[in-house]
Parts: sequence; C-alpha cells; structure tokens
Amino acid sequence: MDSHAAFDSIFREESGRILASLVRLLGDFDLAEDALQDAFAIAIVRWKEDAMPPNPGAWLTTTARRAAIDRIRRARTFERKLQELAQETPLEAAPEADAMPIEDDRLRLIFTCCHPEIPIEGRIALTLRTLCGLSTEEIARAFLVPEATIAQRIVRAKKRIRDAKIPYIIPEAEDLDDRLDGVLAVIYLVFNEGYSASGGTTLVRAELCGEAIRLGRLLRDLVPDEPEVSGLLALMLLHDARRTTRVDANGDIVTLEHQDRARWNREQATEGQRIVEAALGMGRPGPYQVQAAIAAVHHEAATASETDWRQIVLLYDRLRAMAPGPVVELN
Repeated sequence: MDSHAAFDSIFREESGRILASLVRLLGDFDLAEDALQDAFAIAIVRWKEDAMPPNPGAWLTTTARRAAIDRIRRARTFERKLQELAQETPLEAAPEADAMPIEDDRLRLIFTCCHPEIPIEGRIALTLRTLCGLSTEEIARAFLVPEATIAQRIVRAKKRIRDAKIPYIIPEAEDLDDRLDGVLAVIYLVFNEGYSASGGTTLVRAELCGEAIRLGRLLRDLVPDEPEVSGLLALMLLHDARRTTRVDANGDIVTLEHQDRARWNREQATEGQRIVEAALGMGRPGPYQVQAAIAAVHHEAATASETDWRQIVLLYDRLRAMAPGPVVELN
C-alpha cells in the first residue's frame, strides 16, 4: 500500500472515532472538526518527514486535542473552556501512550445526532459525515441530491444542536424511548455503509461493520429488555458473518446463492441466531427481529437450493405488514 492509500485508509478508519471523542471534550462540532482537520494536515507533513507512528490513531487524537487548545487560546473568549479541556487532557503524555476514554463516545454522539429536535434528513447526513467519515460529496452521491443540499442539512443540524443546547450524553432511561428508533436506524446506517460502501475504493469497509456491531452490543447492554435492539444486533452479526464472501478477487459483488458458505463465520452466525431467538421469545416482534430471522434461515441452509423458501416468504409477509415498502415487496 502506498503512502497516499495508507493515509486515506487511516482517515476512514480513525476520523469518526477521534471526532466523537473531540465532540465530547469540546461540546462543539465545528471546533472538533477544525481540530481534526488540523491534525490530519500536520500528519501529512510530519509523516512524510518522519516514519508513521506505531499508533496513528493515538497520535492524531493527541495532535487534534493540542490543535483544539491552540484554537481556543487564540480565541480568548474560550478561556473557561480551555481550562476545562486542559484539566481533562494529559498533554504531557506521549502520543503513542495516549489513552482515551472513548469506549462510548460514538454512542453518545449517536444519541445527540438522533435528538427529536433534529429533522431526520439532518440526522442521517450528520451521522454519515461525523461517524462514517464520508465527505459531503459522497453523501450527496449516495442520496442522489446536490452536494449543497447535504451541506445545508449538516450545517442546520449542528446549529440545531448548538441552539437547543442538546447535551452530548446518553439519556436517562425515561428519555430513551423518544430516540431509540432513531439510534437503531443510525447504527444500522453505519453498518450498511460498511457492508456496501457508497464511497472509497472498496465495496466493503470492515471497520464500519465492526464499529456498528460494537455499538449494537453497547446499546443492548444499556437496554437489554428491548427486543428490537437485540434484533438489530442479531441482524448485523448474521449479515457480517457472510461479509468475506460478498466480494470476489476482482472486487465484484458475489450474490448470496453463489457465495462459498464454507467460508461463512459460523461462530458469529450461531451467536446471531441465538440472539434473535431470544428476542423473538420476548413476544414483541419488530422489523429488525424479522429481518434477522430471515437471515438466520439462510444460514441454516447448507446450500442455496436447500433454503426453506416457504418460511422466508412467511417472514417477508410478516415484515411487509410491519414495514411495507417497495424493497420488501420486491424481496
């Protein structure tokens, strides 16, 4: 991999994680994005002169924090915020040794992006931009709308967060219901962007699939009695179990019936099947659970010809009643 490709790969893998952490620390989307851009600009120059650090993500995180502090220092009205950031950030640590409490920063950011105050179009655009690291051009291309439209949606969403003083936190249990459907949709959006990337040089972005599953697990720990949360996690695990067989050596997509089932991740598929069975056992079926059940039926068949199509049709009939639409009708 050449240096340009390596840098592009690091940007796609690390930018969303670092940005989520910066937003938590700074409480400001624009400042966080500016600091992240500063860090990558410094990296382009520094890494050409010196070797790439052993832990590029940690190096970029520390550099971005320092860039944020520099920006805050230049804007004296942010003196209070500077003191708060300096107390929380041990700047004397070496970049490679930098430890960040980022385990749930992305989940916090998702709950922020999914606040009812933000229109659904803004939630989607902001999520793809901040969590998936997609450019405005890539998002516009994916949704077949002008780039300026996507840019406006992102700006308005960030302004709504700022003006409404929406906190960067995971809500208390009593406030979860208003946002849970949106959070599930956003996590699945992150997974789908990894499973069938709208931008970049590869069809599949494994790091996004893995991140969506990690977020699904965190959310399930947060609300273990919500069957649709388990349904989504099971659905992602079952789809991801087939990920390595979706693309051939030339990078072309391989349809389900032609995939090498011996290469499917059986351990992951078994976990997904177990989770969806438990979720359905709660007696509150929903679209994610039914989709996971359909994926589970495919995994139960040793070959495409042995698939229980009658069961799949019955499940699609159930899904059509819950979430009607042209894609479900076509399937």
